[in-house]
Amino acid sequence: MKGFIFTERNGIHIIDLRKTLDRLTRAQQAVREVVLKGERVLFVCTKRQLRGIVEQEAERSGSFYVTERWLGGMLTNFQTIRNQIRRLKELERGQEENAFEFYTKKERLLLDREREKLDKYFSGVKDMTRVPGAIFVVDARRETIAVKEAHRLNIPVIAITDTNADPDLIDYPIPGNDDAMRAVGLITKAIGDAVESARQEVPEGERRRVEQMEATTYSTETGETTEVEKVPARRRPRRKRRPRPEVIAQHRQGGQEDSDDATDELAEDAPAETEVAEATGADVEVVEPEAAAAPEAESDAPAAPEAAAPEAEASAEDVTEAEGKEGEEK
Repeated sequence: MKGFIFTERNGIHIIDLRKTLDRLTRAQQAVREVVLKGERVLFVCTKRQLRGIVEQEAERSGSFYVTERWLGGMLTNFQTIRNQIRRLKELERGQEENAFEFYTKKERLLLDREREKLDKYFSGVKDMTRVPGAIFVVDARRETIAVKEAHRLNIPVIAITDTNADPDLIDYPIPGNDDAMRAVGLITKAIGDAVESARQEVPEGERRRVEQMEATTYSTETGETTEVEKVPARRRPRRKRRPRPEVIAQHRQGGQEDSDDATDELAEDAPAETEVAEATGADVEVVEPEAAAAPEAESDAPAAPEAAAPEAEASAEDVTEAEGKEGEEK
């Protein structure tokens, strides 16, 4: 930062304000170019005393902001962040529609805690459906993780750099005191004005295209999906067929019932055949249902045992009479 320092007094470095103004103009031009392309800007500041200023300017200019804590991977692992944002919107939608009315008290309490925790970290990026076109950082030394992630994704970084920061890591450094509320408010307001004026200059066709890309359809079942990049549906694995004995037995019983019904239909059709035969004068032999249903093997079987029983008894009586006569003669 030696090139941006005007002088040193009592161990305090004083920044050259002419160079600050020059760098601020360059940063505003860079922001305009990003917004005219249809991209959005992300404001990053995690200092407590400066959160209100950054949130106000970001909301006024229609930009995103992170003022609570920078979560690691918010840019490089954006797909996971989107899942968390989708969960937050799902909980908010459920609360608005009273979907948790029949939940127990403990379950509702856990859901409220989860919603408050997600809202604490993602309230400023709920509508961010893709990676921003540029980020504006208040303290480059404090937000080193955000700067490194932006460099990895080739996202331009605009930052307020104090005398203890490294301007070589910043694409558009703005020399200034990152602890003074008035200095930060002035620079942040200038960046916000540049974003707001550039959004008004965007052509109507380009604006509609950006709105379509940012438009989302929400459902409590499927969550949030963009119209351009829809989440592909996962195919369920096919289940292996397993033998089920009870179903097989049921089918077999059904087949037996069908055969019984067929025999009943034959029995019912028999009188109709006799009537036709009487009308035509033909000889028709009517078969009884039981005889028709019985197999041929049973009809051919001899009925000898029942008839032979009396003959066997008679022969036994003759033998005893003959034996008695022989005894008398002796």
